Amino acid sequence: MAKEIKIFDTTLRDGEQSPGCSMNIHEKIRVAKQLELLKVDVIEAGFAIASPGDFTSVREISKNVKNCTVASLARALPKDIDIAWEAVKYAKYPRIHTFIATSDIHMKYKLKMKPEEVLENAVNMVEHAKAYCEDIEFSAEDATRSNPEFLAKLFDRVIKVGATVINIPDTVGYTTPDEYYEFITTIREKSDYLDKVDISVHCHNDLGMAVANSLAAAKAGATQIECTINGIGERAGNAALEEIVMAMNTRKDVLGLYCNVDTKQIMRSSKLLSSITGVEVQPNKAIVGNNAFAHESGIHQHGVLEERTTYEIMTPESIGLSQNKMVLGKHSGKHAFEDRLKALGYDLSKEEIIKAFGQFKELADKKKTIYDDDIEAIITRNTIAYPEVYKLQRFVINSGNTITSTAAVILMNHDQEIEEVSIGDGPVDAAFKAIEKIIGIDMTLEDYKLHSVTEGKDAQGEAIVKLKHNGKIYTGRGLSTDVVEASIKGYIGAVNKILYQVEEKKEM
Repeated sequence: MAKEIKIFDTTLRDGEQSPGCSMNIHEKIRVAKQLELLKVDVIEAGFAIASPGDFTSVREISKNVKNCTVASLARALPKDIDIAWEAVKYAKYPRIHTFIATSDIHMKYKLKMKPEEVLENAVNMVEHAKAYCEDIEFSAEDATRSNPEFLAKLFDRVIKVGATVINIPDTVGYTTPDEYYEFITTIREKSDYLDKVDISVHCHNDLGMAVANSLAAAKAGATQIECTINGIGERAGNAALEEIVMAMNTRKDVLGLYCNVDTKQIMRSSKLLSSITGVEVQPNKAIVGNNAFAHESGIHQHGVLEERTTYEIMTPESIGLSQNKMVLGKHSGKHAFEDRLKALGYDLSKEEIIKAFGQFKELADKKKTIYDDDIEAIITRNTIAYPEVYKLQRFVINSGNTITSTAAVILMNHDQEIEEVSIGDGPVDAAFKAIEKIIGIDMTLEDYKLHSVTEGKDAQGEAIVKLKHNGKIYTGRGLSTDVVEASIKGYIGAVNKILYQVEEKKEM
């Protein structure tokens, strides 16, 4: 039978201590309300004594949140605990979370206290907190570098005076999963009372093992995991809530764990936090990264299109996404390209698909991501076809704000290369004039427009060129990530239309 794990979210306390992640009171309340929708068990709203702003935010969150326990952190000092209670007393389910360091290095250099003094102080402060509140969490800071026998003794003493949750944190991200499992198992064996309360773990990610350590601790008997949205927090951050929850959700067969988090709120929670703090997650971040449910490789795309589970171990819908992403790029195959064409409403012949796919591949070598507008531009260009009397072979532009622009353009006319060079008022004007020399017919540039087809730095530019010949307007369109190339292609397109109409009249 699966074991329930309580999720203690400390995004608003430990997470906010991450550089660049500070939030004002209104933003903290928004995050707290989202965490309530996410259905976490505990929201650590802040460190009430840290500042007047922290106190106010903890107090207001306590007033606004109704379905979760609201906790405030407090050092093992009477004033800290008094202020914490003043802040959380409005909560429907209040908790005071007090802590003191227990490792030899912290006791000697930071606290300058002997173990007996630490033990006595911890007991006194839990008693002090218990006078205010039924739900008391006690944390042994830097527990994983502490003596397990000392911890067992300390935990038994604070449980006797009222602690309801015991946190055994890996404060500096020092432990490993197997070591943590043994460490918690050892303390449980040496303690008489630890199994009578909730055992919590709070893991930092300094060695990249926070999530793995948290899950190992749960297997060893922990019943609460402390974590943050997007894994934000001090130094390398905390265990990421979304990774812990989805690991339990996806691998129930191995872990035998579950929680009450509404996983469909995960993506919304992640994006809200990123928008408030301005700190984006890396694209390949597990669960919530932009690439977590994106596929570009042709092999992967083919597999997912045939059967999703070939490359997806969880559904995008399970975390609140509407669907996965088939990213069209240079690694994409024809199956994904055809699938996107169908989604866009195009029903093309095999020959048309082959031609369009070739153009897609050429474009994919120039830009990282192909958008739907790129594909539609390719199809539009192909469906309005005129005989290409002239084709662009290559061009060279020499331009700057202190020199006269020069363009050398080479066009293909059947199997013949024709080159001309011209100067102009800018690179586009110079290129157009070079083409005029090659074509040798009377025409006037009536209009020229350039706009972006898609988004990003490598967006395609579409040039629309209108030429006047014998009183009639001919329009050409050119498409390229290079705006000069797009302009040249648009000009040649209009020229080919002129030549097509001239030949058509001759035949008539």
